[in-house]
Amino acid sequence: MKKSTKLILLMMILATPVAFGAAHDHQNKADAPAAAAKPYTYKTPKLNRAQFDELLAKPEQLLIIDVRRPDELTKIGGFPVYLSVQAKEIDSALAFIPKDRSIVTVSNHAHRAGAVGDQLTDKGFKVVGAIGAQNYEEEGGTLTKIKPVDPKAKKAAEQKK
Repeated sequence: MKKSTKLILLMMILATPVAFGAAHDHQNKADAPAAAAKPYTYKTPKLNRAQFDELLAKPEQLLIIDVRRPDELTKIGGFPVYLSVQAKEIDSALAFIPKDRSIVTVSNHAHRAGAVGDQLTDKGFKVVGAIGAQNYEEEGGTLTKIKPVDPKAKKAAEQKK
């Protein structure tokens, strides 16, 4: 009996630091979103809402390229007028991007947008900045929400024609 008591006591002593460490890690994970945010490391300037709104005031000079997936656009929302080209397909879309416009690239938090902005700049395009749609909304900007088409409603509408 004495031997089993010592064994239990030893196990409790050894387990205590692990339990405190787990509790400490859990507390740090709660703070992780702020600490885990990747730093913006691209040459393309990251725009804030005010800077982007200023560019939107001259739409004839601007081209917005949204590099997010379609499901991100419908879930999060975007800007009213944009060219949608996913980041991985930007090279195949170069022929369709005018070189006479100032370009702003868009992603959720500007990281993909910054990478694509750097890529376009290297190919001779005039990229003036990158913006995150979610960052824009967090700063008080309004995004256009795109409602996905219900396939059943679409089919019913086609049958009425």
